[in-house]
Amino acid sequence: MESNKKLTVLFLGDVIGKPGRRVVVEYLEQLVNKPDLIICNVENAAHGFGVVERHIEELSQAGVNVFTGGNHTFDQKEIFGFIDKHNNVLRPANYPEGTPGKGFCLIEAGGVKVGILNIQGRIFMEPLDSPFMVADRLVNEISKETNLIFVDMHAEATAEKVAMGWHLDGRVSVLVGTHTHVQTADERILTNGTAYLTDAGCCGPTEGVIGMDRQSVFRRMINQLPARFEVAQGPAMVNGVICTLDKTTGKALSIDRVQYKQKI
Repeated sequence: MESNKKLTVLFLGDVIGKPGRRVVVEYLEQLVNKPDLIICNVENAAHGFGVVERHIEELSQAGVNVFTGGNHTFDQKEIFGFIDKHNNVLRPANYPEGTPGKGFCLIEAGGVKVGILNIQGRIFMEPLDSPFMVADRLVNEISKETNLIFVDMHAEATAEKVAMGWHLDGRVSVLVGTHTHVQTADERILTNGTAYLTDAGCCGPTEGVIGMDRQSVFRRMINQLPARFEVAQGPAMVNGVICTLDKTTGKALSIDRVQYKQKI
């Protein structure tokens, strides 16, 4: 297939604090073949909790086109002042009606229109609206504009993400999970053409516990004492996925995990 009939999409998992932002910028700067579309989950970009506008600007300058979120999206109060100003900054679509921000967007990339949908699971998480029912409604809406649809499902339970992958198989181009910060090794193209990965992993410190300082985690888990989590220090890495899509059919042609370790 000719390259102009393909769309390449790079998705980067949860960015954790300054180490995560820095390693994402480093990684994107050294890319030789730039993807047509770069999507990044930023719900942990500000000190590990939430995101602020200057971080959106920093990552935009590095080449990120769309920003997704999750259960920490609103941890920084500043977001209420800017989330409605940016069409490309998303929060989970199944938050209650009236919540600031939006759950999906449409963007031009590689000469075509692409829909990006952000959804959040409910198992072991907040009791939001059904992600399955909300996804059904919004995928139908987005499909009126394009058959190229990327879904970031921010969820704790593996089974819930797997179920959503099969539920949307053939109706979306890609479904990638986020939230656990640990990259899974189950990338595949499902029966009806949807690229799937249970969790993209995170962009952040490699020496902590899912990006957080080990000692604060030990205090809570081992000593059962209150602890304020801080972003770990030391080397960082990028975790994500790159997919190739057929611009005509919207089907996935390939899906490959991305791992990049920071140069120290």
